[in-house]
Amino acid sequence: MSGDALYLWYRAPAREWLAALPVGNGRLGAMVFGGAETERLQLNEETMWAGGPRDCTSDTALANLEPARELLREGRYVEADALILEHLVPPERTVRPYQTLGDLRLTFAHGDAVEAYRRDLDLRSGLATVSYRVGDTVYRREVFASAAARVLVVRLSAEGPARLDLRVTLDRPAEAETEAPGKSVLRMHGRLDGGAGVAFEARLQAVLHGGSVRDEHGALHITGAEAVTLLLAAATSYPGDKDPARCGEHLFLPAVTPYAELRAAHLDAWRRRYGAFALHLGAEPDLPTDERLAALRAGAEDPALEALYVEYGRYLLLAGAANCRLPATLQGLWNDSLDPPWNCDFHLNINLQMNYWPADVTGAGHTLEPLLALVEGLLEPGRHVARRHYGCRGFVAHHLTDAWGFATPADGLTGQWPCGAAWLLAQLFEHWTFTDDDAWLARLYPLLKESALFFLDWLTEDADGFLVSGPSHSPENRFVAPHGGTAMCCLGPAMDQQIIRDVLGAAVEAARRLGRDEAFRAEAWTARARLRPERMGGDGRLLEWPEAFEEAEPGHRHLSHLYAVYPSAQINGRDTPELAAAARNSLERRLSAGGGHTGWSRAWVMAQWARHGEGDHVADHLHRLLAEQSSDNLFDLHPPRIFQIDGNCGATAAVAEALLQSHLRWGDEWLLAFLPALPASWPRGDVCGLRARGGFVVDLAWDDGRLRRATIRSLRGGLCAVRGELCGRVTRDDEPVPVKFKDGVSIFPTVADNVYELRCGEPSR
Repeated sequence: MSGDALYLWYRAPAREWLAALPVGNGRLGAMVFGGAETERLQLNEETMWAGGPRDCTSDTALANLEPARELLREGRYVEADALILEHLVPPERTVRPYQTLGDLRLTFAHGDAVEAYRRDLDLRSGLATVSYRVGDTVYRREVFASAAARVLVVRLSAEGPARLDLRVTLDRPAEAETEAPGKSVLRMHGRLDGGAGVAFEARLQAVLHGGSVRDEHGALHITGAEAVTLLLAAATSYPGDKDPARCGEHLFLPAVTPYAELRAAHLDAWRRRYGAFALHLGAEPDLPTDERLAALRAGAEDPALEALYVEYGRYLLLAGAANCRLPATLQGLWNDSLDPPWNCDFHLNINLQMNYWPADVTGAGHTLEPLLALVEGLLEPGRHVARRHYGCRGFVAHHLTDAWGFATPADGLTGQWPCGAAWLLAQLFEHWTFTDDDAWLARLYPLLKESALFFLDWLTEDADGFLVSGPSHSPENRFVAPHGGTAMCCLGPAMDQQIIRDVLGAAVEAARRLGRDEAFRAEAWTARARLRPERMGGDGRLLEWPEAFEEAEPGHRHLSHLYAVYPSAQINGRDTPELAAAARNSLERRLSAGGGHTGWSRAWVMAQWARHGEGDHVADHLHRLLAEQSSDNLFDLHPPRIFQIDGNCGATAAVAEALLQSHLRWGDEWLLAFLPALPASWPRGDVCGLRARGGFVVDLAWDDGRLRRATIRSLRGGLCAVRGELCGRVTRDDEPVPVKFKDGVSIFPTVADNVYELRCGEPSR
């Protein structure tokens, strides 16, 4: 397996935000620029959201729902769009943004003749480090976000004849004041929305080893110190944190704790979380990350950089979305703007879901807690929208939301898509298939039932008597209307049908498992069976809309109608081979027209190819994601150069899917498939900590493109079913375990908390 360190590192400071290095503890984060003369740490606190709860429902939506459907039935799509835009989408068409907390700035007075500069981020320790030499003195800086202490920690040291001489400030672009209430303390505070929004506060305390500190007009001037530890805490008045000034209490214990103990506690906690997964695809060259990225863009092969990118996606999820109250935004925890692109909100038509794709498969399932809490917060507003907009029971949320439970359509016609909460619930149900945690299922079930109730009322019949969703659309995509013009809305877009099929099925399965609501189960299962099935066009493609419309944008970034392939498993090569071939045709057609041109879209392409068993395509698109859609700090980019965390996380999940799959059933058991889409460009490697449905943790090692070793830890016992005939004995504690081979599947019994070893033959040469 790979070693203890896994670095992004550079020979120069970051010149822009997209080159800085992220640290975070879920609630508090920083982007570390690493300047030698001036250091900027751009700060975030997860609840720095502008705005507040709002009722944005439309007075005219319900009265115009059936007229809009009638226009769609008549094929008058352009007219239907106009009616929907006027009446079903409220005038208040957007959410308020997630905003930066501000900046911690350090200005040093040690001259600028800097030598031996290095800055790095160690993914396996969560430490961002800067070091350099000026004369005979080595300056070192360590930054980490402690989850246990709930503070950001910055450690500065000088080794040599010189001492630290620096100025420390806190500032924010707007709506903030900074003062020094004590000689070693800074306080920045304010209130968003011109004083009408959430109140916020950040407090910094300097702990000196030698030297002195004084207040200089709201800044700290530190001189003569051998070392300084800066501790920063922050909070807002977001519900549940009513007095942000109490964040200062988080500084009491860290301020009297030796730095070595703070650091050790952080490392212990971080390594326990992060160390559950590792991927090794070859030796790491001793070159900075930006130089490796440049070489890859010039055509070099660097499997180890691809492995680093995969591990980085998991790092961003753990640093930005663990131990927190709110889930990861479009940029995770990190955002440097007051007015960020797309409000840095929660997009529910792919982006938020993709953020969490790697959670279960890489052993980070605990990060799903705030995602479930977000959906719980949507329940009451979503009920209000369901009743007032559509006259339906249950609850609904559309394509975006915020920290305040926004559930109405927004952003024009794009908002007329009622499957946002349903997709989240289908994904949260998948967590149960990995854990078999009935406490999770009991918490999830009321939401599943309410979502199912909405669709039972929402669905309408098409001309063939099937149940369809609408008015809705295939997220953000348009088609050429038969009578001219382009249109968005229709009845029964493929993705709606697929998501509703999943959420109705999940609700029924959860009710059955919990022994509840027999009449509801029957109603939901009957409706599920009446959903209009998938359709194929005359050219063999899976249809995105109810008819074979001409695509207005053949290379569109969304792959919405391929949801049934991934992240769902309704379409697969074993059970639905004809539909799987049609889905592949659709994917190839979209790519040939320029699809996959955003980072997150390319990550989805990777996951699709993994499900099709095409490892070389997975590796090709990972290579392109790095070469074409990554910044120097490996952030995923949306054109033109906008960071979105979804591509990082989605690529991590896609590679996990290429190495281990468990989405199909063999009888009552989940079927494990080892290396189902291994790229030829990764002839040898190893991975540990992959998770499979059914409660299995899997480590794999391969050479010459062939599996050589597998270790399976059973978390809850039961049968383990593995695709194919196992090429070696299965043992537990060096004792053989009986294995049966039937219908192309190997099956053996397991006991909870036991480890099973499979060793294959030696590599052929």
